[in-house]
This record gives sequence, C-alpha cells and structure tokens, in this order.
Amino acid sequence: MNQLSRAPVIHSFAPVADSKAQILILGSMPGVESLRTGRYYAHPRNAFWRIMGDLIGASADLPYATRTLKLRQSGISLWDVLAACVRPGSLDAAIDERTIIANDLITFLAQHANIRHVFFNGAAAERLFQRHVAPALEAGALQMQRLPSTSPAHAAMSYDKKLQEWRGILRALKITK
Repeated sequence: MNQLSRAPVIHSFAPVADSKAQILILGSMPGVESLRTGRYYAHPRNAFWRIMGDLIGASADLPYATRTLKLRQSGISLWDVLAACVRPGSLDAAIDERTIIANDLITFLAQHANIRHVFFNGAAAERLFQRHVAPALEAGALQMQRLPSTSPAHAAMSYDKKLQEWRGILRALKITK
C-alpha cells in the first residue's frame, strides 16, 4: 500500500466572504497546519497574514476572527479552489488529481456579484481554477492574476518582492498604501 492510498480525503473551509466584496483571493487547499487549526494560512512561516497586515492591517498577531473581519471590511473574500481531495502532507504537488472536487465557485461568484478581480495565491491555485472552474465561467467576466505563493515552500522569492506583487490587490481596491 503506497502513501497516497493511505492518505485521507481532506476538505477545505467555508469561504471568508462579504456580499460587498470586490476581490476574491483563491488558494488551492489548506495545508496540514491550517486543517489542524481550522484557520486559513495557519502555518507560522506562511506569509499570507504578514502580507495582509502590511496591506490592510490584518496581521498575524491579531486574533483570527479580527483578521478575517478586516478582510471582509476591506472588500476581500478568501476561499480555495478545491473543496476536497487526497493529498498527503501540505504540498500542492502531492494532490491526487483523480480525487479533486472543486468548490462551487460559479455559484459563489453569482452570489457575490461585486467581485470583479480574482487573485490566485500561487501557480497551483491558478492551474486548478483554470482546469476545474474556468471552463464554466462567462468569458471576460473577471480580471484574474496570479500572485506569488505565500507558502513557506516558495522561499525562492523574498518577502519584499512578494509584498510588492501582492500590492496589486490594493490597486484593484483603488486603495493607496
């Protein structure tokens, strides 16, 4: 029996969303630490909350509920492309493609009609979206952009460079910082 056949099916979380959101940030699937704690981007070396702290004041030192509230108040929704899959560990490369179930992003976007920008937290989120969601989307309905992954596995890029790229969210919100 190989490691993949022993790995359990994992499930993503409900979205962090507000009906007035203008932006949707999509990850692929929560990592092991996030799944353990029930919180998005819970790994202490993941730069997501540090970046959100620098951009909108939703820093990792705040209680999780306050961070997610700041996202919603800023017009940002957060979710994952995948609803379920088999993936031993946290690496997106370990996702068993045969087990993928995508979140119902078509319905989500219909219910959150103000969202005009989708930002992908890394290449895997973008690839999974393009494969499992985009074919059912109306062409040109959204502006989409891949951002560098905030994962500690993407250590080749400096924090400052990641932050610079992630500032695109502020431009989409028409905020200057």
